[in-house]
Amino acid sequence: MCPAGQPPILPSNLSPLGALPARFRRERVLLVGCGDVGLRAAAALGGGGAGRPRLLALTSSPDRLAQLRRHGLLPLQGNLDIPASLWRLAGIATRVLHLAPPPGEGERAPGSDWRRDPRTQALLRVLRLRGAPASLVYGSTSGVYGDCAGALIDETRAVAPRTPRAQRRVDAERLVRHFGRSGVRSSILRIPGIYAPDRAGGTPHARLRKGTPVLVAADDVYTNHIHADDLARACVAALWRGRPQRVYNGNDDTRLRMGDYFDLAADLYGLPRPPRVRRDAAQEQMSLMLLSFMGESRRMDNTRLKSELRVRLAYPTVETGLLSK
Repeated sequence: MCPAGQPPILPSNLSPLGALPARFRRERVLLVGCGDVGLRAAAALGGGGAGRPRLLALTSSPDRLAQLRRHGLLPLQGNLDIPASLWRLAGIATRVLHLAPPPGEGERAPGSDWRRDPRTQALLRVLRLRGAPASLVYGSTSGVYGDCAGALIDETRAVAPRTPRAQRRVDAERLVRHFGRSGVRSSILRIPGIYAPDRAGGTPHARLRKGTPVLVAADDVYTNHIHADDLARACVAALWRGRPQRVYNGNDDTRLRMGDYFDLAADLYGLPRPPRVRRDAAQEQMSLMLLSFMGESRRMDNTRLKSELRVRLAYPTVETGLLSK
């Protein structure tokens, strides 16, 4: 038996790749968007060990080559914004973990459609060449659901994106689904707020110290979370266990309103609880980005994550995760 979230190791006589030379039998996992979660996924995959996958990572930054090698990854230089630089990705991987975000507001090409994700389009085009991978997992966002007025939702909920960045994620999901029609087992993880004490900006600590207000209970919204380590393990599980064309909510078991989350964190850190303000007052005190998060309320059901991907959450609640080392 393999640990939850770990790829299975098959003897060569049972592996569908068993008749090939050894250098081709070994699984080759390509990580696209190898930031904090990507590096955690690489650690969960355990690349480099006997019988484990060979790990490759796309990077557009020469400054990251040494770091990626230290984590057991073979770096491949290329830029999702320059499709011609991606040719070496054709046929190189048996599985792909795509965590790269669409272009932001200041990153789009002049005159391009703000609702589209050209990065995912460029990646999938090159992956179709010289033999597509067996599976592809795309890390999307829970923002594609839009505002659900606090309802408990599962993956059958229709998307209703309210922000430009969520619109681009919906486009990326559409491209990934279409890619899956060619026989690739494509899966989509819809990811909420990612946190971890060892992640840059990964806890509410700094915000609590600044005294940034939260909404009063009457105006507050439900928020969803996932510990970065659990998300990485979910990504790995989806690479091997994700069903074709399947969407998975990638959240933990916590169901808290945003203000209650910050109150809980303040109590755990021994800091003052944040002040509460009404929504109309918040518009004068908070950034547009923060206000956009406070304009959507939903409680995400993670039954598929646990039953189909068989992910056992190491940090099922934010209380256990915020106290982790």
